[in-house]
Amino acid sequence: MSGNGNPNAHEKVEKNIGLMAVLIAVVVSFGGLAEIVPLMYQAEAIEPLPGVKPYPALELAGRDVYVREGCYNCHSQMVRTLRFESERYGHYSLAGESVYDRPFQWGSKRTGPDLARIGGRYSDDWHRVHLINPRDVVPESNMPAYPWLAERGVDRDQTLRNMRALKRLGDPYSDEDLAQAPEALAGKSELDAVVAYLQGLGRHAPKGGQAR
Repeated sequence: MSGNGNPNAHEKVEKNIGLMAVLIAVVVSFGGLAEIVPLMYQAEAIEPLPGVKPYPALELAGRDVYVREGCYNCHSQMVRTLRFESERYGHYSLAGESVYDRPFQWGSKRTGPDLARIGGRYSDDWHRVHLINPRDVVPESNMPAYPWLAERGVDRDQTLRNMRALKRLGDPYSDEDLAQAPEALAGKSELDAVVAYLQGLGRHAPKGGQAR
């Protein structure tokens, strides 16, 4: 007989599918809270790394195009804490790099290479050619071409609305940032914007493959 005086309690739970589902959900919820709540009190998870600021207008526009075109489906932006990854891509990714990312581009699926440290590795012209027709610079590439990016201008009004919304969410955009945005976007194509976004990735990350 069970020491709790109720020998049939366990059997009743097993036979009541609805009750079991509720109890499982409660247990899973507690497990999730146990992992998430501590992060809310760790400064490294919520504070930007030195030099990390909200995306400038052109980079923000490029990031929106990047997400719209589904680039994240093939390219993650998360270097894991594995030696072979850090030796290939650079220092492993830190939460402080992605404080202003909504949504962040972390993940583990890589049809193409990780882009967390792509900024500065290639010239602007290389990126332009690569986006318009990847096989012109990487003959074996299976990446689709995006020639229309060069033909479309950035949506200045939408980007400005996005910046204002992000400011309301807490991103420290100044009034000057908002005032200068239309000029920064004037005459720019979506191709210009995506290149600007890519060139900014990883520029404030720690150097090397090991933590300092």
